[in-house]
Amino acid sequence: SLVSLTLDPETAHPRLVLSEDGKRVRWEDTRQPLPDNPKRFDSSRCVLGCQGFTGGRHYWEVEVGDGEAWAVGVAKESVRRKGRISVNPKVGIWAVGQCGSQYQALTSPTV
Repeated sequence: SLVSLTLDPETAHPRLVLSEDGKRVRWEDTRQPLPDNPKRFDSSRCVLGCQGFTGGRHYWEVEVGDGEAWAVGVAKESVRRKGRISVNPKVGIWAVGQCGSQYQALTSPTV
């Protein structure tokens, strides 16, 4: 089923700025003065959705801007939030993305 996701500001890396409605995110060159909390990503540029899933089939439609690097995917709720993490299934993140002119599944090894 098509899911309307809202991004969780409590999890957003300090350089990710969310829209008021929580539907859009953009990168800022400077860190926002946000309170640290156990849910917030402090090193990896990530943000999680407010909604969670335990089963079933779900999909969402995403629009990406003209940036040269982005990734979108799903993550386990238990994914580590502190320190650098590699975006791949071994750590509980399944994602696809673009880096420059290359599109890829973010796996280990890279596909």
